[in-house]
Amino acid sequence: MVLYSLLLAVGLIVSAPWWLWRMATSGRYREGLRERLGFVPERVKVALQAVEPTSQKRDVGHPKQKVVWVHAVSVGEVLAAERLIAELKAALGDGWVVAVSTTTATGQKIARERLVGSPVFYYPLDFAFAVRAWLRVLRPKLFVLVESEFWPRMLVECERRGVPVAVVNARVSDRSFPRYMRLRRLWKPLLGNVSLFLAQGEESAERLRVIGAPAEKVRVSGNLKYDARTIQDNVVARRIKAVAGDRPVIVAGSTAGRKSNNDLSEEEMAIQAWEGVLRRERRAVLVLAPRHPERFVEVESVAGEFNLVKASELAAWNEPEAVEVVLLDTIGDLAAVYGSCDVAFVGGSLVGNGGQNPLEAARFGVPVLMGCSYENFREMVDAMRASDAIRIVDREGLEGAMIDALQNGEGMGERGRLFYGTQTGATRKTVEALSSLVGGGL
Repeated sequence: MVLYSLLLAVGLIVSAPWWLWRMATSGRYREGLRERLGFVPERVKVALQAVEPTSQKRDVGHPKQKVVWVHAVSVGEVLAAERLIAELKAALGDGWVVAVSTTTATGQKIARERLVGSPVFYYPLDFAFAVRAWLRVLRPKLFVLVESEFWPRMLVECERRGVPVAVVNARVSDRSFPRYMRLRRLWKPLLGNVSLFLAQGEESAERLRVIGAPAEKVRVSGNLKYDARTIQDNVVARRIKAVAGDRPVIVAGSTAGRKSNNDLSEEEMAIQAWEGVLRRERRAVLVLAPRHPERFVEVESVAGEFNLVKASELAAWNEPEAVEVVLLDTIGDLAAVYGSCDVAFVGGSLVGNGGQNPLEAARFGVPVLMGCSYENFREMVDAMRASDAIRIVDREGLEGAMIDALQNGEGMGERGRLFYGTQTGATRKTVEALSSLVGGGL
């Protein structure tokens, strides 16, 4: 751990100019910096009903409530864990609180909006001083990691304090597996500190065992994203549907930017596929939903030659028939917008980013298209392909696939909806497993 901390510190120092430049030019990483450095804000202490220290000791005293700490990195993990946290709260009952940390600002925003009643804060940097500061205040009875972002210092400090660690919705992607394998000898003792791994599928479970997780601690519980809740009466989705009227709606969701100057972004690919038959003959409305908010301005510029309106400005728009493209510049609304569309393309899959979650659209019976790069969700997509519940396309075939899905995609959409229905239940299994880790406390 000494060597790890040293290397982490050196890496942070070397990269400091870049981080400072990003903070100064984009404002990113500035928010929550004190929390990342181990400063626990008063709002969190109040939420925990923490007892203030009566002595000059560094210990801040015991919180009145027992705490489960859930870490969800970004928006996807927060949405996946939303139902789990709600059901966990119900199971915990009085005297318990579920505290939630995120790494990204977008994840923080969604967590604060959706996880009402849970203190939400930024996850600390993986240095002893920062991690220990949060553990001293929270004194968690259980630490829960959503998916598979392992931080060595946190695992070690939880072990030293006797805090059980559970990894839920665990997955090891095609991209990360080789990296874990190269450092298998280092990861094995750290993974041994984890009390329970609940994997999305058998492939991820086996990969966890191979990289060093004790076999007896690894179980398959299913994918929490199958159980993710969607707000039924979503204002943004309703406004998009109202603007479209009787025109079909095509959503390009979680899209990614170009890899190099010679490439196209996924928004540009979607526009090329849409601007022919779909635009001129079918008068389809195209919804562009970039995965990263910092790309909103770029995407607005890319689609600037068409009649574009931002989703955040739809309420004031009074010419619905003129709208050709909607830029979804709001956070956390994409899943609901999928429910109001006629065809969905799931991004991150035509530019080699590994793809995003296709179940967000398939659950609504919407025909789903995806590129050939879907490593991040391979188990899920392979199962959907076996059920003929998704279509994999390349850039050249995207236009034809969109047209065909709009005309003949009802069957594929229904198969996707049925597939989604067979995969639910992970939340219940996860709550039951977590209950066993805190004994009679639940």
